[in-house]
Amino acid sequence: MALTGSQTEKNLQEAFAGESQANRKYLAFARKAEQEGFKQAAKLFRAAAEAETVHAHAHLRVLGGIKSTKENLKEAIAGETHEFKKMYPEMLAKAKDEGQKQAEISFDYANQVEKIHAALYENALANLGKNKETDYYVCPVCGLTAEGKAPDTCPICKTLGSKFIKIS
Repeated sequence: MALTGSQTEKNLQEAFAGESQANRKYLAFARKAEQEGFKQAAKLFRAAAEAETVHAHAHLRVLGGIKSTKENLKEAIAGETHEFKKMYPEMLAKAKDEGQKQAEISFDYANQVEKIHAALYENALANLGKNKETDYYVCPVCGLTAEGKAPDTCPICKTLGSKFIKIS
């Protein structure tokens, strides 16, 4: 039985979004618990976050949302491009209008980084199958994703490159 247009498809999409958000929220909660010295609570939050990932991936699979790597890269490019060309500029403008400085900074950082993500995905698509391997480094403040090595200082938020997280 086809899912297209069904209530079940809508429910799977809603469940995927909810589980995805729960994962990220629980990881943020785990980080805060660690900072406060509550290691057991942090461990529980991380365990629940992983379970939410299992659920989200299952829902996405049923939705047919995981395709070939080439198709997935094209979808990622489209998503990131939408975010930096339309979504974040509109959100940033509204935050400015409303005088919400912290939201403005958050949207601005994300907007700048999404453009970089689109370019990284385009590069990955162009080099797919060429076995070109490189490391990535992520700024823990703004999310800047650097290919090859971390910059000395983040060009977006000025965080020291030594603070970047190496992705394996």
